[in-house]
Amino acid sequence: MQSTFLYSGAVLTAIWGIAHLFPTKDVVTGFGDISEDNRHIITMEWIIEGVSLIFIGFLVAIVTFIDPQTVVSGAVYIVSASGLLVLALISLFTGFKINFLPFKLCPFIFTGSAILMIVGSLI
Repeated sequence: MQSTFLYSGAVLTAIWGIAHLFPTKDVVTGFGDISEDNRHIITMEWIIEGVSLIFIGFLVAIVTFIDPQTVVSGAVYIVSASGLLVLALISLFTGFKINFLPFKLCPFIFTGSAILMIVGSLI
């Protein structure tokens, strides 16, 4: 049961990270007529969030696969869940105000993933 919670949190996080990568061009285009530097900055930041989420998901999955009972695995679960909760708060106070459904989903997906990881680390 422990692994189910942990893998579910990992997969949800990684899938949401992958989902960030696909609309990058459309997101940047949505900013309209901006400087080339700003276009590169937005592209970079959008890709970084997606890659970071994929990394967190894979890290949790890998330590779960190797041995979910070690102290290091427990630390990975807590640090990953904490990072996701911070992202959820940031998303709640920024992206949640945007009238675009995927931005409104971020706080719930990040929190859900964090809860799955925390529960998985405790059982």
